[in-house]
Amino acid sequence: MPNNTLDVRHIAKLARLDLDDAEAATFQPQLQAILNHVAALSDLDLDGIDPTAHPSPAFGPMRDDTAGESLPPEAVITNAPDSAQNQIRVPKVVADA
Repeated sequence: MPNNTLDVRHIAKLARLDLDDAEAATFQPQLQAILNHVAALSDLDLDGIDPTAHPSPAFGPMRDDTAGESLPPEAVITNAPDSAQNQIRVPKVVADA
């Protein structure tokens, strides 16, 4: 980071926070510690590491439906509470505009 020192009062002004002198004195070292930690993370060698959004899979494995037997689409529509024109009908969920 070219400039790793930020004024906590400037950040508070951008966030529209009103800090008194005691709060600014409390938060300034905390902000500096955060910036130092980010700088330390920036120095890590990450070559050969693939970027990920999640450290583990976001979704677990899906179970087999009905013990390996899938229903044909006709059976699904036949078993639906309301159907018309080979489609399942559901109640309207959006109010009129």
